[in-house]
Amino acid sequence: MNALAIRDSGTMLRRNLLHARRYPSLTLNLLLTPIMLLLLFVYIFGDVMGAGIGGGRSEYIAYLLPGLLLMTIGSTVIGTAVSVSNDMTEGIIARFRTMAIHRGAVLIGHVISSVLQSVASVVLVGAVGVAIGFRSTDASVLEWLAAFGLLVLFALAVTWIAVGMGLISPSAEAASNNALPLILLPLLSSAFVPIHAMPGWFQPIAKYQPFTPAIETLRGLLLGTGIGYNGWLAVGWCAGLAVLGYFWSTSKFNGDAQ
Repeated sequence: MNALAIRDSGTMLRRNLLHARRYPSLTLNLLLTPIMLLLLFVYIFGDVMGAGIGGGRSEYIAYLLPGLLLMTIGSTVIGTAVSVSNDMTEGIIARFRTMAIHRGAVLIGHVISSVLQSVASVVLVGAVGVAIGFRSTDASVLEWLAAFGLLVLFALAVTWIAVGMGLISPSAEAASNNALPLILLPLLSSAFVPIHAMPGWFQPIAKYQPFTPAIETLRGLLLGTGIGYNGWLAVGWCAGLAVLGYFWSTSKFNGDAQ
């Protein structure tokens, strides 16, 4: 990437961060879902769900939080899809194209801004989890760094998918609806209950979708449970989604420019 592209991408990043600061309601509304689910499952269902995994409420907090951290990323990037759709439908992209701006800078600015917002959201939800009892006493510094790296990689991957969803959506409402699977998929994963507790016909669906391997890898890194092949699956899903989202988004964006 040349100096012009870096400069223009930085400009677009500042623009998107300013928009997020001026209109925080969308991000806050999307954050409410994982936080409310965290409080609901811990304080209403915590004892029962904890007994189901062979422990109590404190054990269930530890089990639940990794999944909700990934759900937080999925919730946050819905705002990215909406923001990209707004840019496409309100004419600002057409105006940018008449200016001496590197073509890819617009999308790169959205992606970096979304990843930064996702990381901030994860920190906030993680802080709530710690406040209500989550502890990770056995994780080493390297395991914490690996967990953080996985969260950033996952945020990058689903952000590119969200950008593509925003580009194909005719309105902000459609973009929000198109991106709903990024919230629904964690509900169909191992985030709330173990895979073996699900109906047999549903277990393969929950086991091999993108969120479950990432959740199990996070649990392994933070709680010392077995990771097995989930680490490779998680990285593979992230790489595949990032590449797919990148080519889909850039192809759609450049195609609309012609």
